[in-house]
Amino acid sequence: MEFVKFGNKYIVRLDKGEEIVETLKEFCSHQDIKLGWIKGIGAVGEATIGLFETREKVYHSVDLKGDYEITSLLGNISTMDGETYLHLHATLGDSEYRVQGGHFSRGIISATGEFVIESIEGEVDREFNDEIGLNLYKLK
Repeated sequence: MEFVKFGNKYIVRLDKGEEIVETLKEFCSHQDIKLGWIKGIGAVGEATIGLFETREKVYHSVDLKGDYEITSLLGNISTMDGETYLHLHATLGDSEYRVQGGHFSRGIISATGEFVIESIEGEVDREFNDEIGLNLYKLK
């Protein structure tokens, strides 16, 4: 991974073999980014995406292997219990130009990954909401 900083924005490149979520989470922790946005593109050889089933309050995930373009990765940065928390979604295109998308929980870079991280001054924590079944922003 390499990066440059311009004001409150970071341009980040991940390299072949790096895992996206853990690498970006660690990056945000080291840069003391507690609130912000992530967007990116690139290529992965493995990924895990999911869908939250609201009735049962569970994630259903699928592992993808092969060549996939990250056509869009978007997410936010917050904290939960004092730790960096990333909430990411992505669309991934395959060799037949079909896309799959959902909650992005894992991805291994196969060529490169190009990300822009925008830091927002402040901190918003999350807490688990029993009614919804998700970790929601704690805004009060």
